[in-house]
Amino acid sequence: MKEQRDDFFKLDVELHLSAPLTDINYFPGVKRYAKLAAGFRRYLYGPEGGPAWPKPSKESKDSEPSAGAGGYQTTPTPEDIITVMDKYGVDMACVLPESMMVSTGYSKRWSTNGFAAQACEKYPDRFILQPNVGPLIHRGVKNAVWELEYLVKERNAKCVKFYPPEDTYINDREIWPFYAKCCDLDIPVCIHTGGGILPFVYTKYCLPMHLEDVINDFPEIKIVAYHFGWPYHHDLNLIAAANPDNVWIGMSFFLAWAVSAPRRFAELIGEAMRFAGPDRIVWGTDAHMQPDTRMKLSVEGWRNFQIPEDMQEGYGYAPIRMEDRRKIFGENLARLIKIEPKRKIKTQK
Repeated sequence: MKEQRDDFFKLDVELHLSAPLTDINYFPGVKRYAKLAAGFRRYLYGPEGGPAWPKPSKESKDSEPSAGAGGYQTTPTPEDIITVMDKYGVDMACVLPESMMVSTGYSKRWSTNGFAAQACEKYPDRFILQPNVGPLIHRGVKNAVWELEYLVKERNAKCVKFYPPEDTYINDREIWPFYAKCCDLDIPVCIHTGGGILPFVYTKYCLPMHLEDVINDFPEIKIVAYHFGWPYHHDLNLIAAANPDNVWIGMSFFLAWAVSAPRRFAELIGEAMRFAGPDRIVWGTDAHMQPDTRMKLSVEGWRNFQIPEDMQEGYGYAPIRMEDRRKIFGENLARLIKIEPKRKIKTQK
């Protein structure tokens, strides 16, 4: 059965590409990440058997981690990812590697910017490079700045991710040269904000309130604050309202709640739209080892979700319009990274 399609241009702000992890599965830290999968499923998808619970089919590209066997056993290839994008009508994706070096005792990254760049160069009509040049402090800010400039100028990167939970505070002035380089290159910096979520990391590093110091010292900077800033979304919304030229709110990861926890999601999107407005919210999946499940929930969640009428009346939330869906699905981010929002997948009638 073919999936339902629509005519929205869809641009994923956060989709992960990883090299195979089988060569690092023996690290205790990698096994610990794999054990976290049960927690992910519980708070992201809800009760087993519920409407959002993963139901991988024979043709699914989802990868189930196995901690007992040593960690993640399979890793979706770029081709696997494109198959899933086609299935759910996702035109393009900003793809990035994750460092997670803390899980290997800083002996190896999970994936590299070069690996992601090769995929982008092989499939330039579907993938856009979003490098992660961290951890900035561990490798040295000077080295990270050099790589960022190279990847923008030579490999066509359009934005960059900063992952503070494994690195340092968002407002650590030691990384000011990194922010300065983002401004010089005129690219947005996508920052993980809110909870640390994963093992070995520090939530205190990624509090949205720390964005104020960055914006005040770099008034021209463009920031996509990932994950609604949850559970500190109120702080992020206030900062977004006060800084309309600087802050965009990223929905990635928590779109599953549109299916598994709709009233909780209504609060997240309702407040983001009230404070930042529909022109400064961007859609994304945060898909990694389970791209089929995550992309399905992210697409169908945003396409079908509506804020309950009692919450519209009681909280002053605006109803979601078709125009809002269109902007947030892809046009807002396309404008931010300066690409044409052109469909790559034919609309299914």
